[in-house]
Amino acid sequence: MAPTALMMIHNPATVAFGDHEDMQKAIDMLAEVKESIINAYEIKTNMSRAKLSHLMDSETWMNANKAIELGFADDILTDEKTAVEVPAYAFSGKEVANRLFNKIAAKSNPAPKTEDPPAKEPEESHGRSYDELMGRLNLMKY
Repeated sequence: MAPTALMMIHNPATVAFGDHEDMQKAIDMLAEVKESIINAYEIKTNMSRAKLSHLMDSETWMNANKAIELGFADDILTDEKTAVEVPAYAFSGKEVANRLFNKIAAKSNPAPKTEDPPAKEPEESHGRSYDELMGRLNLMKY
């Protein structure tokens, strides 16, 4: 079952038109359909027929975890192509901000090199200074 899916079990329904005999035929047909559905659910879940009937009468909704717990589903689907390990800090605003500050500080204050690179022409500045960026980030931090 998809991790975001919902499953609902309910009684069968129909629309009927006619006299009392036509209505009784519709009632009998719905009773047979319900029994058939209960047969399938009973095989899949190993729940009692009475419990399944009650769940259908109650129009029961369940998420993927509940559907697995009750036996209606076997597992939660995953997509290996897009499955990515998401570090816990990805959902912590404070941790994300701290990591961003550390990256900016590391780029602005690189470790000393043992050899000086050859002299090159001064580059045109694009963007803001380190101090300006840190000031703006500190404003967002609080």
